[in-house]
Amino acid sequence: MEKDARASRKQRELLLFIDGFIKGNGYGPSYREVMRALGYKSVSTVASHIDGLIIKGYLKKRDHSARSIEVVSLDSSEPSKSKHLQWLASEIEGRPEGEDRSLLERAHAILETGSKQS
Repeated sequence: MEKDARASRKQRELLLFIDGFIKGNGYGPSYREVMRALGYKSVSTVASHIDGLIIKGYLKKRDHSARSIEVVSLDSSEPSKSKHLQWLASEIEGRPEGEDRSLLERAHAILETGSKQS
């Protein structure tokens, strides 16, 4: 997660648009639809803001297909720990036994209990 987990004003505007679009249509908007609706000049600007919101925990992509964006959180404060726990659990699941997996499991335990472990 980035140091500043709060969404910027532009990112918040984008997040609200995506949430409204999904609620109105039942699927996510294309990057071009976002670009036109919010007056951006390029699709890469949309991609940059969406990537930032994914990193900060506000959005996620179900898969690599079009219109697969989902809103995780509209809260402008730091996204909840449970979102990070879910992400960590999915990362652990996909890893073979080894040092990397052990490290992720320890991080998960720390977040889950809220206490520091060495």
